[in-house]
Amino acid sequence: MKHGNERSETRESIMRATYCALCKHGYADLTMQDIAEEFEKSKSLIHYHYETKEDLFVAFLDYLFDHFRDHVESIESDDPAERLRQLLDLFQSGASDDENRDFHVAILEIRAQAPYSEAYQEQLHQNDRFLHELVADIVREGIEADQFKSVDPEVAATTLLATVDGLRVRRTTLGVDSADSAVHDLLTRYLGWEREE
Repeated sequence: MKHGNERSETRESIMRATYCALCKHGYADLTMQDIAEEFEKSKSLIHYHYETKEDLFVAFLDYLFDHFRDHVESIESDDPAERLRQLLDLFQSGASDDENRDFHVAILEIRAQAPYSEAYQEQLHQNDRFLHELVADIVREGIEADQFKSVDPEVAATTLLATVDGLRVRRTTLGVDSADSAVHDLLTRYLGWEREE
Protein backbone atom coordinates (compact mmCIF):
# COMPACT_ATOMS: atom_id res chain seq x y z
CA MET A 1 0.00 0.00 0.00
CA LYS A 2 2.83 2.35 0.86
CA HIS A 3 4.41 1.71 -2.55
CA GLY A 4 1.20 2.86 -4.28
CA ASN A 5 1.04 5.97 -2.09
CA GLU A 6 4.67 6.81 -2.86
CA ARG A 7 3.97 6.45 -6.59
CA SER A 8 0.94 8.74 -6.24
CA GLU A 9 2.93 11.31 -4.26
CA THR A 10 5.76 11.19 -6.80
CA ARG A 11 3.30 11.70 -9.67
CA GLU A 12 1.71 14.64 -7.83
CA SER A 13 5.14 16.20 -7.25
CA ILE A 14 6.10 15.78 -10.90
CA MET A 15 2.81 17.32 -12.03
CA ARG A 16 3.27 20.29 -9.68
CA ALA A 17 6.84 20.75 -10.93
CA THR A 18 5.54 20.63 -14.50
CA TYR A 19 2.95 23.28 -13.68
CA CYS A 20 5.55 25.58 -12.11
CA ALA A 21 8.00 25.09 -14.98
CA LEU A 22 5.27 25.79 -17.55
CA CYS A 23 4.36 29.04 -15.82
CA LYS A 24 8.01 30.14 -15.84
CA HIS A 25 9.14 28.97 -19.28
CA GLY A 26 6.08 28.30 -21.44
CA TYR A 27 5.84 25.11 -23.45
CA ALA A 28 7.98 25.75 -26.54
CA ASP A 29 11.28 26.24 -24.71
CA LEU A 30 10.55 23.95 -21.78
CA THR A 31 13.02 21.14 -21.14
CA MET A 32 12.92 18.18 -18.81
CA GLN A 33 15.77 19.91 -16.95
CA ASP A 34 13.51 22.94 -16.32
CA ILE A 35 10.94 20.61 -14.78
CA ALA A 36 13.64 18.82 -12.77
CA GLU A 37 14.70 22.16 -11.28
CA GLU A 38 11.17 22.55 -9.86
CA PHE A 39 11.17 18.95 -8.61
CA GLU A 40 12.60 18.18 -5.18
CA LYS A 41 13.93 14.80 -6.32
CA SER A 42 16.18 13.71 -9.17
CA LYS A 43 15.69 14.28 -12.90
CA SER A 44 16.22 10.54 -13.40
CA LEU A 45 13.04 9.88 -11.39
CA ILE A 46 11.06 12.00 -13.84
CA HIS A 47 12.54 9.98 -16.71
CA TYR A 48 11.74 6.77 -14.86
CA HIS A 49 8.05 7.67 -14.94
CA TYR A 50 7.96 9.55 -18.26
CA GLU A 51 10.44 8.67 -21.01
CA THR A 52 9.77 11.72 -23.16
CA LYS A 53 8.42 15.25 -22.87
CA GLU A 54 5.39 14.09 -24.88
CA ASP A 55 4.68 11.24 -22.41
CA LEU A 56 4.91 13.70 -19.54
CA PHE A 57 2.55 16.21 -21.12
CA VAL A 58 -0.03 13.59 -22.05
CA ALA A 59 -0.03 12.65 -18.35
CA PHE A 60 -0.14 16.32 -17.40
CA LEU A 61 -3.20 16.98 -19.57
CA ASP A 62 -4.88 13.98 -17.95
CA TYR A 63 -3.91 15.27 -14.50
CA LEU A 64 -5.38 18.70 -15.24
CA PHE A 65 -8.57 17.16 -16.47
CA ASP A 66 -8.86 14.98 -13.34
CA HIS A 67 -8.78 18.18 -11.30
CA PHE A 68 -11.35 19.78 -13.58
CA ARG A 69 -13.65 16.75 -13.12
CA ASP A 70 -13.29 17.10 -9.34
CA HIS A 71 -14.48 20.71 -9.61
CA VAL A 72 -17.36 19.65 -11.86
CA GLU A 73 -18.45 17.07 -9.30
CA SER A 74 -18.44 19.78 -6.61
CA ILE A 75 -21.25 21.66 -8.41
CA GLU A 76 -24.20 20.88 -6.17
CA SER A 77 -27.16 22.60 -7.81
CA ASP A 78 -30.07 20.39 -8.96
CA ASP A 79 -31.17 23.16 -11.32
CA PRO A 80 -29.93 22.35 -14.87
CA ALA A 81 -29.62 26.00 -15.91
CA GLU A 82 -27.63 26.92 -12.82
CA ARG A 83 -25.44 23.82 -13.18
CA LEU A 84 -24.73 24.74 -16.80
CA ARG A 85 -23.88 28.34 -15.88
CA GLN A 86 -21.52 27.18 -13.12
CA LEU A 87 -19.90 24.66 -15.46
CA LEU A 88 -19.32 27.27 -18.15
CA ASP A 89 -17.95 29.69 -15.53
CA LEU A 90 -15.60 26.95 -14.35
CA PHE A 91 -14.49 26.29 -17.90
CA GLN A 92 -13.76 30.02 -18.27
CA SER A 93 -11.87 30.45 -15.00
CA GLY A 94 -8.22 31.35 -14.97
CA ALA A 95 -5.83 33.84 -16.53
CA SER A 96 -6.82 36.45 -13.95
CA ASP A 97 -3.26 37.06 -12.73
CA ASP A 98 0.20 36.81 -14.26
CA GLU A 99 0.86 33.21 -13.18
CA ASN A 100 -2.50 31.98 -14.43
CA ARG A 101 -2.08 33.89 -17.66
CA ASP A 102 1.36 32.36 -18.24
CA PHE A 103 -0.08 28.94 -17.54
CA HIS A 104 -2.98 29.40 -19.96
CA VAL A 105 -0.59 30.62 -22.65
CA ALA A 106 1.46 27.44 -22.13
CA ILE A 107 -1.68 25.28 -22.38
CA LEU A 108 -2.53 26.99 -25.68
CA GLU A 109 0.98 26.11 -26.86
CA ILE A 110 0.40 22.46 -25.94
CA ARG A 111 -2.95 22.43 -27.73
CA ALA A 112 -1.28 23.94 -30.79
CA GLN A 113 0.94 20.85 -30.91
CA ALA A 114 -2.04 18.47 -31.18
CA PRO A 115 -2.06 18.39 -35.01
CA TYR A 116 1.53 17.09 -34.83
CA SER A 117 1.13 14.70 -31.91
CA GLU A 118 -1.36 11.85 -31.99
CA ALA A 119 -0.89 11.36 -28.24
CA TYR A 120 -1.79 14.99 -27.44
CA GLN A 121 -4.67 14.90 -29.88
CA GLU A 122 -6.13 11.72 -28.38
CA GLN A 123 -5.90 13.09 -24.83
CA LEU A 124 -7.57 16.34 -25.88
CA HIS A 125 -10.27 14.40 -27.77
CA GLN A 126 -10.93 12.32 -24.67
CA ASN A 127 -11.30 15.47 -22.55
CA ASP A 128 -13.54 17.08 -25.17
CA ARG A 129 -15.81 14.01 -25.40
CA PHE A 130 -16.35 14.12 -21.64
CA LEU A 131 -17.21 17.83 -21.70
CA HIS A 132 -19.46 17.50 -24.74
CA GLU A 133 -21.43 14.65 -23.19
CA LEU A 134 -21.71 16.47 -19.88
CA VAL A 135 -23.01 19.70 -21.45
CA ALA A 136 -25.40 17.85 -23.77
CA ASP A 137 -26.86 15.95 -20.80
CA ILE A 138 -27.41 19.16 -18.83
CA VAL A 139 -29.05 20.84 -21.84
CA ARG A 140 -31.27 17.79 -22.27
CA GLU A 141 -32.31 18.01 -18.59
CA GLY A 142 -33.00 21.73 -18.98
CA ILE A 143 -35.24 21.11 -21.99
CA GLU A 144 -37.16 18.42 -20.10
CA ALA A 145 -37.56 20.86 -17.18
CA ASP A 146 -38.88 23.55 -19.58
CA GLN A 147 -35.96 25.84 -18.72
CA PHE A 148 -34.45 25.82 -22.21
CA LYS A 149 -35.78 26.09 -25.72
CA SER A 150 -36.23 22.84 -27.59
CA VAL A 151 -32.83 22.64 -29.29
CA ASP A 152 -30.65 19.72 -30.32
CA PRO A 153 -28.59 19.02 -27.15
CA GLU A 154 -25.61 17.78 -29.17
CA VAL A 155 -25.52 20.91 -31.34
CA ALA A 156 -26.05 23.08 -28.25
CA ALA A 157 -23.10 21.42 -26.50
CA THR A 158 -20.86 22.02 -29.51
CA THR A 159 -21.95 25.67 -29.75
CA LEU A 160 -21.57 26.41 -26.04
CA LEU A 161 -18.16 24.74 -25.72
CA ALA A 162 -16.83 26.39 -28.87
CA THR A 163 -17.99 29.78 -27.60
CA VAL A 164 -16.48 29.53 -24.12
CA ASP A 165 -13.29 28.05 -25.58
CA GLY A 166 -13.04 31.00 -27.97
CA LEU A 167 -13.67 33.46 -25.15
CA ARG A 168 -10.89 31.87 -23.11
CA VAL A 169 -8.47 32.07 -26.03
CA ARG A 170 -9.38 35.74 -26.59
CA ARG A 171 -8.84 36.54 -22.93
CA THR A 172 -5.51 34.70 -22.84
CA THR A 173 -4.10 36.07 -26.08
CA LEU A 174 -5.71 39.51 -26.33
CA GLY A 175 -6.58 40.38 -22.74
CA VAL A 176 -10.24 40.76 -23.76
CA ASP A 177 -12.45 39.68 -20.87
CA SER A 178 -16.18 39.71 -21.55
CA ALA A 179 -16.78 36.10 -20.52
CA ASP A 180 -19.47 36.67 -17.87
CA SER A 181 -21.74 38.78 -20.07
CA ALA A 182 -21.04 36.68 -23.16
CA VAL A 183 -21.90 33.39 -21.43
CA HIS A 184 -25.05 34.88 -19.91
CA ASP A 185 -26.04 36.29 -23.30
CA LEU A 186 -25.46 32.91 -24.92
CA LEU A 187 -27.63 31.13 -22.37
CA THR A 188 -30.35 33.76 -22.79
CA ARG A 189 -30.39 34.07 -26.57
CA TYR A 190 -29.58 30.51 -27.59
CA LEU A 191 -31.29 28.50 -24.88
CA GLY A 192 -33.92 31.04 -23.83
CA TRP A 193 -32.91 31.02 -20.16
CA GLU A 194 -33.42 34.09 -18.03
CA ARG A 195 -31.63 33.95 -14.71
CA GLU A 196 -33.74 34.87 -11.71
CA GLU A 197 -32.22 37.68 -9.70
